[in-house]
Amino acid sequence: MTSSLRSEVKTLLDTLGVSAELHSGGSLQVRSPLTGEAISEVVEISAEAAQAKIADSVMAFRDWRKIPAPRRGELVRLLGEELRANKEALGRLVTLEVGKVPSEGLGEVQEMIDICDFAVGLSRQLYGLTIPSERPDHRLTEQWHPVGPVGIISAFNFPVAVWSWNAALALVCGDSVIWKPSEKTPLTALATQALFLRAAARFGSDAPAALSTLLIGGREIGELMVEDRRVPVISATGSTRMGRDVGERVARRFGRSILELGGNNASIVTPSADLDLTLRAVAFGAMGTAGQRCTTLRRLLVHSSVYDTLVPKLINVYKAISVGNPVEGDALVGPLIDAASFSMMQDSLKAAIAAGGTIHGGTRVNVNGEGSFYVRPALVEMPSQVGPVLEETFAPILYVMKYDTLDEAIALQNDVVQGLSSSIFATDIREVEQFLSGQGSDCGIANVNMGPSGAEIGGAFGGEKETGGGRESGSDAWKAYMRRQTNAINYGRTLPLAQGVTFDVDGGSADA
Repeated sequence: MTSSLRSEVKTLLDTLGVSAELHSGGSLQVRSPLTGEAISEVVEISAEAAQAKIADSVMAFRDWRKIPAPRRGELVRLLGEELRANKEALGRLVTLEVGKVPSEGLGEVQEMIDICDFAVGLSRQLYGLTIPSERPDHRLTEQWHPVGPVGIISAFNFPVAVWSWNAALALVCGDSVIWKPSEKTPLTALATQALFLRAAARFGSDAPAALSTLLIGGREIGELMVEDRRVPVISATGSTRMGRDVGERVARRFGRSILELGGNNASIVTPSADLDLTLRAVAFGAMGTAGQRCTTLRRLLVHSSVYDTLVPKLINVYKAISVGNPVEGDALVGPLIDAASFSMMQDSLKAAIAAGGTIHGGTRVNVNGEGSFYVRPALVEMPSQVGPVLEETFAPILYVMKYDTLDEAIALQNDVVQGLSSSIFATDIREVEQFLSGQGSDCGIANVNMGPSGAEIGGAFGGEKETGGGRESGSDAWKAYMRRQTNAINYGRTLPLAQGVTFDVDGGSADA
């Protein structure tokens, strides 16, 4: 299969407009998690060349900010058209490079299309405020201006969607974008950049040459971008460890960070829950994308009155779920990204046993030999929330625990350092409203009668605590890509000062 997989990747890249010289003969070897075999060798950028690219991005920003926002929205509309026309090819490339099942690969591209639609409308809605002034014959206004080049550091699990959340908004806001993708997924980045360049060519000369810049390389390239004062905003997606490093470095130079980090997400199953719906939602939330989403369900808190009804059925689902190569069948669970992910999963399961857990599943599945890492998702019944339950393992492990009162369940849910996503399964409105109240979930996302995974672009995406506090995608997340300016306008002929301050000076009239 290896030669055919490499051949298909090359064909897809050709179709998507990626020059062969960018993905052949390079130093960065790309391996597909489907088989573990090399499918391409991508050319990396040097530190010196990256510095020059950032300088070009600064110049592009200075030209792009002059273009009216609705006109900038037209470029994003054209990008959305290119994505629609190439959805099948790009979605397939996501599957081959990341290992996602086909519907998830296509769904990621659809997410890109959706955020383009959102951003096009936003280009005519970058609203400021008119504020009453305490001074006579004065008016206060608040307006938003482009902030500068936006650096985007993305992770392997959503190799193109996260770029689009940031780039579509940044572009309509008047910013240029600089993208450092994961070293594990450079091919989808090359393809996305090629589609952007197609859209820019259709847009015309108003689009500067370096409006979107792609920097493919290792950690040193990301560090270079993080340290560069010419990049006022850094949007970084990844681990809490990475985000802590990025946030500190950017803060030292008084830059701005948008951090989308870890998630140890929980769902609460109440006595009033619709258990059939709960079963389906938990299965996708915990096992979709082989547990490699930041919003993956990792902790399930089940009321003691329904535990013995729900959990045995859930264990049966875990036993029966199809694990395999998603391009050769209809498997719902594909591979882990690499050997390191498999090792982390096994280490967590060993720790769970030591803490008194009972494991169902979690074993390796031989699909394509030693080079690929397929695993049966693990459901772990735990006596309490201790040990590995308090940590995020980026793999399909679901820890299941009992509780007796809703107050207890909410306290358990919130008793982790992350605060990304959460959910409750309930038909009692009092349970729902308590969960959504200020005394309920402390996460950036709180869902009802669905799992924590699967956010829509209309709402701002992000979380609290060690998830980083950043917000991307919908709502008013666009403000993170602009700078705020307050204006006071005196349209009178006197100079009243704020707060009743007086400062009279002699000198007479200016006309004297």
